[in-house]
Amino acid sequence: MKKLLSGNEGVARGAYEAGVVYAAAYPGTPSTEILENISKYKGDIIAEWAPNEKVAVESAIGASLAGGRALSAMKMVGLNVAADPFFSCAYAGVNGGFIIVDADDPGLHSSQNEQDNRHFAVAAKVAMVEPSDSQEAKDMVKTALEISEKFDTPVLFRMTTRVCHSKSLVEFKEREELAKKPYVKNFAKYSLIPAHAKKLHYVVEDRLKKLAAYSEQTSLNYIEWNDKHIGVIASGISFQYAKEVFGDTVSYLKLGFTHPLPIEKIKAFAKEVETLYVIEELDPFLEIQIKAAGIHCIGKDKIPGIEELNPDIVAKAFLGEGRSTLSYDTDKVIGRPPTLCAGCPHRGFFYVLSKKKNVMMTGDIGCYGLGGSEPLNAQDTCICMGSSISTAHGAKKVFEKYDDSMRVVAVLGDSTFFHTGMNSLLQAVYNNSKIVTVILDNRITGMTGHQDNPGSGYTLQGDKTNVTDLPLLVKALGIKYVRTVNPLHLKEVDDALEWAMSLDGPSVIITRWPCVLKKHTPEDIAEFGHYKGTCRVDTESALAVAGVQRLDVRHLFIKKRIKKSILMMYNVTAALCVHRCVRCKL
Repeated sequence: MKKLLSGNEGVARGAYEAGVVYAAAYPGTPSTEILENISKYKGDIIAEWAPNEKVAVESAIGASLAGGRALSAMKMVGLNVAADPFFSCAYAGVNGGFIIVDADDPGLHSSQNEQDNRHFAVAAKVAMVEPSDSQEAKDMVKTALEISEKFDTPVLFRMTTRVCHSKSLVEFKEREELAKKPYVKNFAKYSLIPAHAKKLHYVVEDRLKKLAAYSEQTSLNYIEWNDKHIGVIASGISFQYAKEVFGDTVSYLKLGFTHPLPIEKIKAFAKEVETLYVIEELDPFLEIQIKAAGIHCIGKDKIPGIEELNPDIVAKAFLGEGRSTLSYDTDKVIGRPPTLCAGCPHRGFFYVLSKKKNVMMTGDIGCYGLGGSEPLNAQDTCICMGSSISTAHGAKKVFEKYDDSMRVVAVLGDSTFFHTGMNSLLQAVYNNSKIVTVILDNRITGMTGHQDNPGSGYTLQGDKTNVTDLPLLVKALGIKYVRTVNPLHLKEVDDALEWAMSLDGPSVIITRWPCVLKKHTPEDIAEFGHYKGTCRVDTESALAVAGVQRLDVRHLFIKKRIKKSILMMYNVTAALCVHRCVRCKL
């Protein structure tokens, strides 16, 4: 049977077919759909959302040591969070096969940097494989798990946005049911105290030599001979781009096992061709190693090291060919940057905060990262997951040292708080930081597509579970001053902010209202009611507020039972914000 699958769906199917029994992740584009699709194999695979990527990897390590095949998935910045157990696991090795699926994001479609995580495989001294399409994404899961078990190593399974999200036909196979490997206590192998780790480092270096020999003969690295005037070395999606541009006019060395590299195979290929091209996205990862082996090649002197590649870029770089595109009047194209959704509960909070003077607002990764955009202009920083509170703390300490009266408000979401915000809040409590922390609890992990989290009451596979009580949690962390507010009630939000800013110590405000796009659970309905409905905009009132001649907007969200709610709309032409509707009369 064949089906059209994305690369992420291919990985999920591969995990099922390869006998994986445990998978854990934290959602992050472009990797999110991997665990969502693995979760469909309930009964065969235990699939879980973890609070963060570090916990996901550690949980998968435990599953592997217990004797089951395990998988953990994350986007590339998630591997930064998981680096601690990832590097250490390279020394401890595995029992059941263990792969870490890393989804890089060239082009920064949904990320705060453009790092190339192939370097992680080198730094951690582990094997790495790179699929080029959905079929390989499926098939290589099993191969990677076999490599993991054969060489006693975790395997980095590196993907990129286009491999994750592009679709191609995938041939299915039956699941391979495997008996759990026996768990044998081995303190010297699995307990990485310095005396043990020192010995294990020798094992790791010897393993790299064996992996290098394997890379020379594995079918994951293969040659396609055509015209030998030009040879192309490529991996991942870059191989697909090269094939589209050059077709069968050049020869290819396609690399699917990319650490350690098959240097001898590369040398043999290079000798057979007149000119050698290395085509890869982002860093010259392959090119540097190939040149270090004394092999002349052409790569980043033609291919950019920033943003995604595509066939057009490759064709222009190597063939000097431009591709025709549709012509249009660029002056008539209106820029449409991402904005908070109409009816988003975060809008009310940011609107109120934007009116406060002498405030530094440190933000975080999530929908609320848009709180600094027009017309809200409320947010100042957005560094990484969980950074809002830590950044706010450091800034406030410096303001105080220099007698600067600047107030500091840290803002993050419920899922982000569970991810890495809790440790940051401990920092604020421990050091008596006079910051205001606002947790925007929209009852779900919003930006990545509504994944459950410890506060939602449901697991990834749909089971009801314990609900983490945010007010109780922050009090347990040492916060004495806590308020929960409805972000649609502007006066309530304003009063809470004024209260918190007047305190001589750390405080937490929790805004609690569901994401406007969230599918309501019975618990949501019991707490918030059936509040979704259709409203009509009072055009005359809106025009008066906006000061423009024409505004024709329809919105589908309003809380019917509460008059003091907020409806914020954009006039695209004037880029103004309107806060008035027939029902609310704000």
